[in-house]
Amino acid sequence: MTGLIPRIKGPNRYLRYPVRAANWIFVLWIAVTGIWSDTASFAQSQQPQSEPHPASISATVVDPDGAVIANVKVILAQPGTASTGLPVTDTPSKRETLSDGDGHFVFSDAAPGPFQLSLAASSFAPLEKSGVLHAGEDFVFPQIVLAVARNTINVEVLVPQEQVAQDEIRVEEKQRLLGVFPNFYVSYIPNAVPLTTKQKFELAWKTTIDPVSLVVTGAVAGIEQADNAFSGYGQGAQGYAKRYGAAYADLVSGTFLGSAIFPSLLKQDPRYFYKGTGSRKSRFFYAIANAVICKGDNGHWQPNYSFILGDLAAGGLSNLYYPAQSRNGVTLTFENMGIAVGGGAVGNVVQEFFLRKLTAHAPAPDPAKP
Repeated sequence: MTGLIPRIKGPNRYLRYPVRAANWIFVLWIAVTGIWSDTASFAQSQQPQSEPHPASISATVVDPDGAVIANVKVILAQPGTASTGLPVTDTPSKRETLSDGDGHFVFSDAAPGPFQLSLAASSFAPLEKSGVLHAGEDFVFPQIVLAVARNTINVEVLVPQEQVAQDEIRVEEKQRLLGVFPNFYVSYIPNAVPLTTKQKFELAWKTTIDPVSLVVTGAVAGIEQADNAFSGYGQGAQGYAKRYGAAYADLVSGTFLGSAIFPSLLKQDPRYFYKGTGSRKSRFFYAIANAVICKGDNGHWQPNYSFILGDLAAGGLSNLYYPAQSRNGVTLTFENMGIAVGGGAVGNVVQEFFLRKLTAHAPAPDPAKP
């Protein structure tokens, strides 16, 4: 007889039916257990899957001293999408929030993937942070420290033109040939600031009262005395004094009329502007031309009316103090003016090629400047 448990013979035959019953009970238990297991598995498979935990990004913003910073503007930029299910695009999605009173901010429901945070607050330097967010992750930054912004202010200090010109005059007043003779009316700064009327008169005044000018005037008067020039003055101390007065009057009238009065009226610069660059030929003709042209206060070159009119006026004025027999007519006055122009041209050539090396305290010219 077949079965899970073979028939029991002999004295145990009375156990046959109970054993058979147990056999069937065991079979039923196996069947029921299998069915229940399958049913449970099926039921479990029919239950809805739980939603994944939403990802988030958060942090607390503080200053360098550890104090929290409220109202920090935080921008989250991500290349993907969080909830639309659309594919990743080249244009990053952006979200914006502000830190609360505790300096804390959070971006909930953030999309997994790389991200970048941009933080900005008044009085603090902007800052950027980046990272990679995984699905269901609560990405918490350590405290984010914003540095205090450096206040960079570009201040352009404009020195008044008059002050610049005054500083340049101080340099010119130290210029002396061989360290002795005044050489005030030469500018070694090509783009020197124009002189004001006051500065033109001050420069003329300092030239005429310079001790060396007084000594040179005395030497001229002595030579005239020795040659008995302007014989109407006579000889002796009285004649020398008259000759000295006339020579000094020539210096004062020529300097003030040609270098202060007319330049102020006509707005022209009485100085010679040293060139110092270019070929010898170009420098030579530049020096010659400067006998009849000058730089205006507007920076443009123009005829040197100041020098010409000043020389004519000084020649006419000299008729008031020279002896009658030594006074010249109008024709000779113009001839002397022409001689003065020629002498000025020669003087400019000497200035351009020789006197620069002999002038003490003259600034070195800067060829880079126009």
